[in-house]
Amino acid sequence: MDLAQLAAQVAIALAGAGLAYQLLALAAVPRFFARPMASAKSAPPLAILKPLYGDEPRLSENLASFLAQDYDGPVQMVCGTNSASDAAVPVAQAVIATHPQHDIALHRGPRLPGANGKMGNLAAMMQMVRHDILVLSDSDMVVEPDYLTRITAALDQPGVGAVSCLYVGRGDAGFWSRLGALMIALHTMPNMVVGLSTGMAQPCMGSTIALRRDVLDEIGGFASFTQVLADDHAIGAAVRELGLRVEVPPMLLVHAGAEGSAKTLWRQHLRWAATVRDLAGAGHYGSFITHALPLAMLAALLAPATGGAMLLATLGLRLALGWRVARLSPVRLPLWLLPAADLFAFAVFCGSLMVRRIDWRGEALTIQPHGRIASTEAKQATPVARDE
Repeated sequence: MDLAQLAAQVAIALAGAGLAYQLLALAAVPRFFARPMASAKSAPPLAILKPLYGDEPRLSENLASFLAQDYDGPVQMVCGTNSASDAAVPVAQAVIATHPQHDIALHRGPRLPGANGKMGNLAAMMQMVRHDILVLSDSDMVVEPDYLTRITAALDQPGVGAVSCLYVGRGDAGFWSRLGALMIALHTMPNMVVGLSTGMAQPCMGSTIALRRDVLDEIGGFASFTQVLADDHAIGAAVRELGLRVEVPPMLLVHAGAEGSAKTLWRQHLRWAATVRDLAGAGHYGSFITHALPLAMLAALLAPATGGAMLLATLGLRLALGWRVARLSPVRLPLWLLPAADLFAFAVFCGSLMVRRIDWRGEALTIQPHGRIASTEAKQATPVARDE
């Protein structure tokens, strides 16, 4: 057997693994979302925490979706920025002005020091929080009116220490943001469902982290995560160390998406992928089989007859998965972008295998061992001790 034949056989084997994974995802997604939701027994007072950074597209609309809730209990929303000059401040002030009937507070900084500005922001915001149930959610999330009812019902279940949520993308900044939205809907989200269904993943995501104040205090508060890159995962891991579980109910939120260029989209998804690499270790390297369409394209290139048939089968399965997710999604998905989204996601995966520095909202960060991060500029400015 010559090298070309060996390469073709390897490519066919990888494409076959990708096909098998797509069949697994195709079965797991509808089964996961067919699970019954927990029933709400009460509507306890709660605080929605919204760390803000910059004037994102449709930011005021995103925030308003958390106020338009069919929820009977008292709700406080606490927004926070790292500084009073942040472009999100006037947006938050406008939301406060247009919703006088709601309890909304705004913390304008400064945040606590640390490489993770979001956690420093949240730690500083806590001085304004008045309730004991906390619902942390990123500023680019959009929810349905029954969101708080479902979240508190899930949190009220025995043994639950925190609640998190899966999500799909919307794309608010043109072509590249819509491409990123489809990557989330047809790659990230189904992979999370497979991980949850097989027990191979225990996600806790910034889309939602709902927990009680006493649980947050027991894991050290937000201040204990200011040097951590994957703060959402770290919070979930800390909750599980208490002997509690992180519940992920069968509901989908919407990630707004503001990537206006290929460069911005690349940096955003590369940061996410690098985070997963450091968390999952060998599992991340093995996740190449989730990139079924690029693997099938390689097989078709090296073995046109067998590989071509596998490519058609893979494309059909990807479209079938897209159709199933589209039926569940609160927003319309641009399924025609599926091949481009799959290729971009595979390129990000390849890039994540090598990257050690990332860009996070304009700040250069260096990834350190055990999920820690440091400002690249600060690291370069620190003298290096040398053995003489």
